[in-house]
Amino acid sequence: MEIIRELPLDQVLLGDCMRMMRMLPPASVHCVFADPPYNLQLRGELRRPDDSLVDGVDEEWDRFTDFAAYDAFTREWLAECRRLLRKDGTLWVIGAYHNIFRIGTILQDLGFWILNDVIWRKSNPMPNFRGRRFTNAHETLIWAARGPDSRYRFNYQAMKALNDDIQMRSDWFLPLCTGAERLRNAHGLKLHPTQKPESLLHRVLLASTAPEDIVLDPFLGTGTSAVVARRLGRHFIGIERHPAYAEAAIGRVRAVTPAGAHGHSVTPSRREKPRIPFGQLVERGLVPAGSLLHDRQRLVSATVAADGTLVSGAERGSIHKVGAALTHAPSCNGWIFWHIERDGRLVSLDHLREIALSGE
Repeated sequence: MEIIRELPLDQVLLGDCMRMMRMLPPASVHCVFADPPYNLQLRGELRRPDDSLVDGVDEEWDRFTDFAAYDAFTREWLAECRRLLRKDGTLWVIGAYHNIFRIGTILQDLGFWILNDVIWRKSNPMPNFRGRRFTNAHETLIWAARGPDSRYRFNYQAMKALNDDIQMRSDWFLPLCTGAERLRNAHGLKLHPTQKPESLLHRVLLASTAPEDIVLDPFLGTGTSAVVARRLGRHFIGIERHPAYAEAAIGRVRAVTPAGAHGHSVTPSRREKPRIPFGQLVERGLVPAGSLLHDRQRLVSATVAADGTLVSGAERGSIHKVGAALTHAPSCNGWIFWHIERDGRLVSLDHLREIALSGE
């Protein structure tokens, strides 16, 4: 099979996901989002007592399954995803109780390194009409790196900012896709039974990708991942075998206006900040030798030596080593811990580092 030399960026590819993925070059995408079939073999359409079609996952859907065939299919498409991922790339896969546990096992068998399982708790789940089970009110997302040595991206500070400056947890309380966002056909019926909400994909892509990254979705459906990728300034490659779904996805993507440069940006994590020795602040006079440093509560203090070390009683060493020793902690981020007094108020070394990096 011919390998495509130039990636079909920002395109919806109509066809079988395995055939299309095999045409793409290895190590070519940064992130995969996959919403695969649920492992449900239905004998015709399943309807409720009110004659409406079942939406998403229902207790009757799991009666007719072929585990061996489903496992073989899952192993096949996940292996292709791993081939296409860059070394430091990550994969998200979403599923329900019918399939997510089987997928998780196969992920690990193939060498993926699971980072988190995230629970999408639906604020407006479909009720259980027969009353024989709990209402199925959540789905599970598995987030995995390509391998245990992957230096994967996690925009921790951005997710914290999105959550009112509180560390983002692994249970996400978000509504189902409803209202104007929900696509319908000419008869007013839902076009796709499991269309995912844009809010869910916003979190997924904001957490694990950067602007201009390439996101692959091998089961694109009606294009939610492509829409959010375009809005956030990411590239996408979407694969969908159902013509009506592919057509809807193309229409949705065309209607998206990408955000400007500031709209694409996210708060950088501390580990992404350029490295600079504390001694450079001493050399430049931003923190002169002989200055007294304090923690935020002024409980401990240390004096800056000419070589950039700190001295406090018998302790001498780097800003990190001395901070850890004085607080009896295994480690300490000295940039955040230590402050210097300026005009009657304490200013962190981290702030002075920003000044040094900006050249002010």
